[in-house]
Amino acid sequence: MAHGDVTHLEIPVGDFERAKEFYSALFGWEFQAPPGFEEYPMWQAPNRVSGGALTPREDGFTQPRSIVEVDSIDDTLAKVAASGGTVLKEREAISDTSWWALFEDPDGNVIGLFEGSYEG
Repeated sequence: MAHGDVTHLEIPVGDFERAKEFYSALFGWEFQAPPGFEEYPMWQAPNRVSGGALTPREDGFTQPRSIVEVDSIDDTLAKVAASGGTVLKEREAISDTSWWALFEDPDGNVIGLFEGSYEG
C-alpha cells in the first residue's frame, strides 16, 4: 500500500458473535483474530484488497473509523497539529514492525494512522 491509502476500517460492536454473523451474511466477510488480539477479529473483503476489524464499542468510539496508511506517523501527526487537527493518541506499537495513532480533524472526525508492515 502507498502513503495515504485507506487500508483498514474498524467497526465498534457490542457483541462480536452477532456482528460476525451479520457481516458474514451481508458481505461474505471471513473473520480471524490475530494471536494475542482475540478482541479484534479481523476481516478481509472477498476482493482481498480491503479489510478491517471489529473492535469493542467504548465510550466515545461509536462510529466506524477509517485507518490510513502513512510513511511516518510522527511526521503526519506533526502536520495534523500544524493544520488545525488534534492528536488523540500518539504513535503506539502494535508489533515490532507496525504502529498506530489517532487524530481528530477540525470537524471532529476521528481517523486512525498505520505505519509499518502487516507481518510480524
